[in-house]
Amino acid sequence: MTKNFIRMLSSISAAAGRLLISEPFMMDPNFKRSVILLTEYSEDGAMGFILNQQSEFLLGDILPDVAYAEMPVFIGGPVGSNTLHFIHCCPEKIADGIEIGEGIFWGGDFDKVKELITNYQLTAKEIKFFMGYSGWTSQQLDDEIKEDSWIVADKLNTGTIFTEDEENLWRQVVISLGQRYAHIANFPQNPSLN
Repeated sequence: MTKNFIRMLSSISAAAGRLLISEPFMMDPNFKRSVILLTEYSEDGAMGFILNQQSEFLLGDILPDVAYAEMPVFIGGPVGSNTLHFIHCCPEKIADGIEIGEGIFWGGDFDKVKELITNYQLTAKEIKFFMGYSGWTSQQLDDEIKEDSWIVADKLNTGTIFTEDEENLWRQVVISLGQRYAHIANFPQNPSLN
């Protein structure tokens, strides 16, 4: 019943710069109660980063040559876990990023990023790092949306992406979708407890 109700309410199409919100009872541990920022979406497939799964690593653990790199690193998804990516909201500091939403950029001049971090000129409220990414082949994400695995949202803002409250992000984003979704935020993680 829950999935059909979500489907009935979900009418936004997937696109770069939109959020994917996992359905409340998703069993895949990679995506359980996750919020994903889509950075690419085309007929060839889709790519994005999970915003609310912080890893046990700080940036300095991964890049020991970067001084003062005490920013958290997030698990962007199960694909390419040996790769490092970043999104930011400061194109005036970091050139060559791809704008994926109003004021939100993916990638850019990584040497400049390292320099800015070393000189204390970049904060976790401006940039977010990810190990790996979430990826879908052609039509795979569309099929998952049709199966009600994801709710698509276009309520993208820097406060959502660069929040320091990742633990409650899924719930907050669901509530921000409006009254028709608010009850979903209170569903237990284990459906047998419902």
